[in-house]
Amino acid sequence: MWEFWSNRLTQIEWTLNPVQLMALVLLGLWVYTIWPKEELQQVIKNKGLQWRLLLVLVVINTLWMLNASIQIGLHLHFLGLVTCLLMFGWRLATVALLLPSAFFSIFVLKQPGAFGAFSLFSMAIPLFLSFMLYSRSYHLFPKHIFVFIFVGAFINAGLSTVFHQLSWAAWLWLAADYDWGVLVDNYLMLIPLLAFPEALLNGMAVTLLVVYQPQWLFDYSDREYLWRK
Repeated sequence: MWEFWSNRLTQIEWTLNPVQLMALVLLGLWVYTIWPKEELQQVIKNKGLQWRLLLVLVVINTLWMLNASIQIGLHLHFLGLVTCLLMFGWRLATVALLLPSAFFSIFVLKQPGAFGAFSLFSMAIPLFLSFMLYSRSYHLFPKHIFVFIFVGAFINAGLSTVFHQLSWAAWLWLAADYDWGVLVDNYLMLIPLLAFPEALLNGMAVTLLVVYQPQWLFDYSDREYLWRK
């Protein structure tokens, strides 16, 4: 066991270049701006919420570790961002997902210095865009359970893959000297193959939550979506 972890640690690149440092600073500013003070206070007071958050983080970390790397820096895995968004709100979800993001940066990307960029462009920004889409759907569409599941969870989760891969590809192109043609042919072309499974996974998870544990969802209410006249 010790030899296994020693070999893994020797493969990790512990350097931090100026561009990665800038991304880390931007991430820090983003987290400071959106800091979920009230949500974190609720987590501290509610042990049930603490266990749910821990369980979700373990599941998300497992999903991210089931990673198919095409080449260095190009990764393919399920996200689960929208389920986190609907369970905890986008601010708390962003802060909580920094933990699996750090684990992914160290043990999958093998570049701890990429933590800032990965967290910002592959998690925080896609999560914010997913929240914006969910918020618009809430205000524009009727308050119906089908709209909540199909638009807020299913479609939103599929688009979260688009947000995720486009953001990360843009970062690699601008800051890591990746050729845009390589990114399109080997990474972005796979978006349709990942979007539907991601949508299905999150849609099923949210459907089960609505049916069996609606109180686990952040702003869902049976009174609003089922009993509304």
